[in-house]
Amino acid sequence: MRVSVVIVTYNRLYPLAELLESIARQTYRPHEIIIVNDGGEPADSLTAAYDDLPIRMINLEENTGHVHARNTGVFQAEGDAIMLCDDDDYFAPEHIERMVHELTDAHLVYSDVEIVEFEVQNNVRVPVSRRLFAYTYDAKEMRRFSTFVPSGSLYLKEVHQSIGYYDPEVHNYWDWDFFLRVSEKFQVKRVPVASVIYAFSDTGNHQSAALNERRQSYLEKLSEKHQLGKLPQKNFFVLLEEPELKAREALSLLVWDGKPMIPRIT
Repeated sequence: MRVSVVIVTYNRLYPLAELLESIARQTYRPHEIIIVNDGGEPADSLTAAYDDLPIRMINLEENTGHVHARNTGVFQAEGDAIMLCDDDDYFAPEHIERMVHELTDAHLVYSDVEIVEFEVQNNVRVPVSRRLFAYTYDAKEMRRFSTFVPSGSLYLKEVHQSIGYYDPEVHNYWDWDFFLRVSEKFQVKRVPVASVIYAFSDTGNHQSAALNERRQSYLEKLSEKHQLGKLPQKNFFVLLEEPELKAREALSLLVWDGKPMIPRIT
């Protein structure tokens, strides 16, 4: 199976290098790695540093927003399947191989993740805390709180022919919307292995940490689009302590050794 890894980046050169390093260490080689630079600082130096990887760099002149940029990358993908990843996350060894195997009886597969807080030392992120994010897949409960993390997910590109591309109108919730649209028509599956390292900090500057009116408007658009009713807008880590979500916690295989991912550029 030809896998197209699609990455959107914006001014995260060193974390992006760590992601590429993790792909270089995979047991399954992707057909292509499409990096969409969404109007940020040049990242072409990574193409030279990782000249053994099939990298295709798409440089957008202006910042179009992460949803439009992802659509640009997916639209140009040549593979049979799309693997998504944020530019500040990365994969544990054998992740791509495992996901390709799991896709044989599904249209979309997603893995568990480890939520990791990093501190930067000499341009390398060193993990300071890690937390398992693993929840049972329940179609009804996914309409209340999505536990789908798009980073590291793999799906057949053909699903776009049926449901279209990512919806920029819901912005922050593009991934939840995409998952709901896919699951309505296709087979989805959770892979109980925490093989994606998901960078997230309760005290950091991650966009999901902020609660504001604009974000609320996107949540309301998502709810109206899928008739989800009134959805809670709370801090991510507060939501994880809600009883209904605690009840969905699941076992998962931990495969990451916890060591920093040292890239070829520092």
